Amino acid sequence: MIPALMFQGTGSDVGKSLIVAGLARAFANRGLKVRPFKPQNMSNNAAVTADGGEIGRAQALQARAARVPLSVHMNPVLLKPQSDVGSQVIVQGRIFGNAKAQDYHRLKPQLMASVLDSYRRLAAEADLVLVEGAGSPAEINLREGDIANMGFAEAADVPVVLVGDIDRGGVIASIYGTVQLLRPDEAARIKGFLINKFRGDPALFAGGMQLIAGKTGLAPLGLVPWFAGADRLPPEDAVALSGYKAKDASIRIVVPQLPRISNFDDLDPLRAEPDASVELIRPGTALPGDADLVLLPGSKATIADLRALYETGWDIDIRAHRRRGGAVFGLCGGYQMLGRRVEDPSGIEGPAGGIDGLGLLDLVTTLTDDKALVEVKARALGHDIAGYEMHVGMTEGADCARPFLAIGNRPDGAISADGRVMGCYVHGLFAADSFRHAFLNGLRVRNESGVAYEQGVEQALDELAAHLERHAALDRMLEIAGL
Repeated sequence: MIPALMFQGTGSDVGKSLIVAGLARAFANRGLKVRPFKPQNMSNNAAVTADGGEIGRAQALQARAARVPLSVHMNPVLLKPQSDVGSQVIVQGRIFGNAKAQDYHRLKPQLMASVLDSYRRLAAEADLVLVEGAGSPAEINLREGDIANMGFAEAADVPVVLVGDIDRGGVIASIYGTVQLLRPDEAARIKGFLINKFRGDPALFAGGMQLIAGKTGLAPLGLVPWFAGADRLPPEDAVALSGYKAKDASIRIVVPQLPRISNFDDLDPLRAEPDASVELIRPGTALPGDADLVLLPGSKATIADLRALYETGWDIDIRAHRRRGGAVFGLCGGYQMLGRRVEDPSGIEGPAGGIDGLGLLDLVTTLTDDKALVEVKARALGHDIAGYEMHVGMTEGADCARPFLAIGNRPDGAISADGRVMGCYVHGLFAADSFRHAFLNGLRVRNESGVAYEQGVEQALDELAAHLERHAALDRMLEIAGL
């Protein structure tokens, strides 16, 4: 038996990803070789791995917590939504194809072999594998062919801990109901429960913990208080965008929230600056006229998001902002939108064709089958940065003669003649403290804040590990896992 423990939830967003990240750091601090694993993830927030593929951002954070390089095997199936009914399917880091929901449901049984292959590869190099489920095992309408929850737990023979979220209410019913909806053999695989996001006096819920244990027969493994440091950690998916609030600050950055926004953790280092406010503007709301910067982040479907931008009227707002002398920055898909045209002759994002861009840079992007997935070290505004490329398409045009950065000897990105419109393909650049200061100083003269973004992420992971050491039964979890 491979020493492993799987964390399944009573629903989405109960905090499974954060729990696994904290446990990965806590057990790594104890000297264990820990590997995170999620059989199936759905997110447009992805990371490039050391072995040249891509995985969900949550597994990248968990790998960082465990202090190990990212691997495609940590998230063998990644679904990247491209429309309301269909997703791009990534298998072991590479594009497998596109599938609508019904087609993917039929495809899942074929993917189990890849899932188990990745799991065994990770287990061969680990003392402990921490597995994260997706959604909830109580979605019994999706049980046939399941690879994300009990289907995987059964195939890999992994014990399960059930995580409930007390903050949303009804946690007793959600835990009890989840257990009751499962088949007896599946329910028997659950060995304990963990309640997350508690606020207040834990003594007031001591009876609730006993009641759940009595009703389900599961071991109570912890009542975990709300962890305030979660906002210093990169988010997993678009659910986190609801927490992006404006603040009173001297530098105002506005971000149109397009339907297929991706890799928006690029915004987090900017949000960490005390004198910068990063505001997500939702459809139906005009972009504020007093913004210092309009930032167009990554997109999973550039052409579809450009159409959405036009339908919302934000193109008018952006051009007005530009005429007033405001700055515009485009990152990856947002960079492609700034050009004169985006062509899709092969139908990469849908029917073959193209769309006019915003025309703020003299560029044309042609989408291609090849996908750039590579970690990079670059230099921009006189400062070193480390990031990654994750995109399809080649961008060419006169404004590329003024590149935004250099990756070794290779230029990337473009700057307008007056220096107020900029863009590039490299994600993660704002995490570099000196570059981030120089970029913001170009918008409005400022003193260096002293914010050390990456150091803050490490500190938050250590605090999360200590938080779980105090409030969860980690030794009991290791026993359940087989250690």
